[in-house]
Amino acid sequence: MPIRSVASGMADDLSAARDRQLVRRIAGGDEEAFRSLFASYAPSAMALAVRVVRQTQLAEEIVQEAFLTLWRSPGVFDERRGSVKAWLMTMVHHRAVDVVRREEAQRRRSDEMVVGIREEAEDPTDAVVEAAAAPVERDAIRRALRSLPDDQREVLELMYFDGLSQSQVAERTGAPLGTVKSRALLGMRRMRSMVEELER
Repeated sequence: MPIRSVASGMADDLSAARDRQLVRRIAGGDEEAFRSLFASYAPSAMALAVRVVRQTQLAEEIVQEAFLTLWRSPGVFDERRGSVKAWLMTMVHHRAVDVVRREEAQRRRSDEMVVGIREEAEDPTDAVVEAAAAPVERDAIRRALRSLPDDQREVLELMYFDGLSQSQVAERTGAPLGTVKSRALLGMRRMRSMVEELER
């Protein structure tokens, strides 16, 4: 075996042993040990998170959450299941994948909201409803939704986020079916107007 490979393996073993010792010290509340481990692996963790989520701010939050987990619950690290570095990177990767899945789910719900209004409207040929169903920025949609009156926002969230029909929304809220339809239509009209303002 080449001398360089032997030396590299010994260095890895020493590093892993050092990391395990740092985790034990962190369990005792040693902030210096935590800072040392953070300095060693935060850059690699950040690079991994950015590759998955492709957003620096989200990646920073993911890495911070992972290291906070280490600080608050160092006992969750099991030495028998691998190195501290591998454990940290696995935790960061899992959190990043969860964030991506959550973002994709939110995008799908937004798409359903702007497209599905055709099926829920009283008059599917209504020009305003057709305009509301045109493609728009998802972020603008979410901001517009938050700006709606409570009764209109509730109806739209139940319809498009929870997948309820207008009849089911009426049963859930106790409002007459005609009122639910009116709130849905008025809410979409207001949203379209607000989205247009936000996009200018």
